[in-house]
Amino acid sequence: MSSLTNGIGWFQIGAPDPDTASKFYGTLFGWQFASSPTSGPTYQVITTPAKDSVQGGLYRADERQPKSAIFCVEVADVEATCTAAREAGGTVLVEPQTTPDGLVFADLLDPAGNQFGIYAPPAR
Repeated sequence: MSSLTNGIGWFQIGAPDPDTASKFYGTLFGWQFASSPTSGPTYQVITTPAKDSVQGGLYRADERQPKSAIFCVEVADVEATCTAAREAGGTVLVEPQTTPDGLVFADLLDPAGNQFGIYAPPAR
């Protein structure tokens, strides 16, 4: 189990125009953007200049994944966390999915409608 389990380990920004968003955040905060090796040009990894800061991702927002800025919590079991979220009054917005490198993720809504993400890193 990772030392980040149940801690914020990632953030995501969805923008209809990722080029404009990356220029904005890059200019404003000095963030750097690079294409994700597993998602290609549709998803960029964000690195901030702050030492020990979490990384994030920038994706092209659309009807399925609307524009937003969310935090992502690392969990031990994405499926079990989705079940617990439903039982606690939340909603699973994007069911658990696995990336080619083995990362499992899902997007949820809390009872007030706030979106957040959960993920489990690839098994090592």
